[in-house]
Amino acid sequence: MADHPPETRHDEQPDPYLWLEEVDSDRALAWVRERNAECQASLEADSGFAALQADLQAILDADDRIPFVVKRGEHYYNFWQDRDHPRGLWRRTTPAEYETPQPHWDVIIDLDALNAAEGENWVWHGAHCLTPGDPGEPWRHCLISLSRGGADADVTREFDLIERRWVDDGFFRDEAKGALRWIDHDTVYVFTDFGEGSLTTSGYPRIVKEWRRGTPLEAATTVFEGESTDMAIGAMHDSTRGFERDFISRARAFYDNELYLREGDGTLCKIEVPDSARKQVHREWLTLELREAWEVGDTTYPAGALLAADFDAFMAGEGTLRMLFAPTEQRSLEDTTWTRHHLILNVLDDVKNTLHVLTPSHDDWPCGPLAGAPELGSVSVSAVDDEESDDVFMVVTDYLTPTTLLHGRIGETPRPLKRAPALFDAEGLRVSQHFATSQDGTPVPYFLVARDSLEANGTNPTLLYGYGGFEISLLPAYSPGVGRGWLGKGGVYVVANIRGGGEYGPRWHQAALRDKRHKALEDFAAVAEDLIARGITSPRHLGIQGGSNGGLLVGNMLVRYPRLFGAVVCQVPLLDMRRYHELLAGASWMAEYGDPESDDWTFLRHLSPYHNLDLAAVYPPMLLMTSTRDDRVHPGHARKMMARMSEQGHRVLYYENIEGGHGGAADNRQRAHMQALAFTFLGQQLSGELLSS
Repeated sequence: MADHPPETRHDEQPDPYLWLEEVDSDRALAWVRERNAECQASLEADSGFAALQADLQAILDADDRIPFVVKRGEHYYNFWQDRDHPRGLWRRTTPAEYETPQPHWDVIIDLDALNAAEGENWVWHGAHCLTPGDPGEPWRHCLISLSRGGADADVTREFDLIERRWVDDGFFRDEAKGALRWIDHDTVYVFTDFGEGSLTTSGYPRIVKEWRRGTPLEAATTVFEGESTDMAIGAMHDSTRGFERDFISRARAFYDNELYLREGDGTLCKIEVPDSARKQVHREWLTLELREAWEVGDTTYPAGALLAADFDAFMAGEGTLRMLFAPTEQRSLEDTTWTRHHLILNVLDDVKNTLHVLTPSHDDWPCGPLAGAPELGSVSVSAVDDEESDDVFMVVTDYLTPTTLLHGRIGETPRPLKRAPALFDAEGLRVSQHFATSQDGTPVPYFLVARDSLEANGTNPTLLYGYGGFEISLLPAYSPGVGRGWLGKGGVYVVANIRGGGEYGPRWHQAALRDKRHKALEDFAAVAEDLIARGITSPRHLGIQGGSNGGLLVGNMLVRYPRLFGAVVCQVPLLDMRRYHELLAGASWMAEYGDPESDDWTFLRHLSPYHNLDLAAVYPPMLLMTSTRDDRVHPGHARKMMARMSEQGHRVLYYENIEGGHGGAADNRQRAHMQALAFTFLGQQLSGELLSS
């Protein structure tokens, strides 16, 4: 049972720490620097810190990492960061050259050189390139997105790939959340901050315009305008030859998305399917991943099912739906990938991947297996070029096996193309899957990585990681940082697949939505209790870690289950659930958490760590970490939690990276530093011998 949170309502009194929500104020930043200095003095003085940070950065900067690529025309493109290029290189090579052990790369944009020339701190946010009208034409026109310091807000600038230059008087979008998207050489969709009233309450664009080259942005024509209470509006042009179409997307909230086909005359035709469904159009096919049951005539399609129909026939009211996948208690659809002629289903069976290939036709969709998924690992699949070929890239990984990139064609056995090096010693380690029983009897899976020689004596330093939100699955992956910073030092690593995630499809996610959020907390506590009951660890030696929604998770574990844990690492977290909807993108998450301005506060107040801190409670030590440039989850959450915990005399450290956005770091040096802080803190709290060994 949970340790019940106190009934005191801190929100009934004025919040004395509202000033810490002033992100860039001199007073707030001075407070941040003082807290950072305290944290660094405590952790960087550890005898193993400097070597650990250097080790972690060497891993991140290693030249023999796999350079993952995207195909555009005749080239593979890659974005690369290392010690000599901390902000990164956008570069390309040919497919034949890529297959060599050390490909020659042609650098297109050197972001560090650009920063030096412009006196900026740009962080790469990606490239959107215009598909040539003729297959034989070279790719030339790209829209490059750059962020100051790693924030979600960015600028967009036009770049010429042939002349290797920024286009004078080309398309340009000022810093804001939003984007430019190509329609043709002279036309783009633009959704951005157009001035007062043009953003949603979540801080995202609510207006889409069509913008012609050579005209001022003020002259762009409005295509669609949503409501201020929507989450975000967007648009895209599908350039697939023979199937060119334009779409407008309207996200009212998470899990509530409308998709419109934009006709040549500008008319918008809504795709009449459940707004909660994930919608995808590929060539002549419409596919739908259902988040809720859908009754069509005499047929009810279950939540978690995948449906398909001929797109044009469906829009004309004549299409026949075909169910391609039906979920079970153990099986859910993790992902789908189109190639030129096939659809690949990536299915989770008790959080283990299996791959299936379907070949669409108007008569049947025959299905067969696709080899490549590991037994206790994960695999992701992407099309090399879904318009031209049936080639795929497959990324195979698990907790102990270095990542492998495979390349193959549907119908053939994929072959290894690149292998990452082993970056920690996995000898004697093994991965196992277990199930804990939650408070309501639900089996909750978790993965455990430990030594074969592990003794069930309750003294093993153990790190338990979780997320449990937004239908996001936590799947096995090779993490050199965890390997070097934790497993290699004798620690046990555990990942909990709690409700709120997507490991068992929509039902697993919806089981912990809004007023049912406590189910995710109970699941996480059940995993902790199972580890303790099995003698893997004990509260003194059990640490937990989570970021973003996972930060909310571990923040709640601190105030509700303090007896279970010896240390808490809470990163870029939500913690003040009374004001989260007023801070940056917070309003967009009300479908997940609830509306604090309504009766939802009756359950939200019990899920708000900031409001449930108890002066008299004994909490495990906590490390709070965030970023000043995080414009998704406001740094005020972590700042105010730190201030209140410090005021009450609890054991807490705080570190705020001045750059980094929601990812917490803008380059490998910053990533290594923050990882080293976390592992050092956990080592100090869970075992004094751990990091010095």
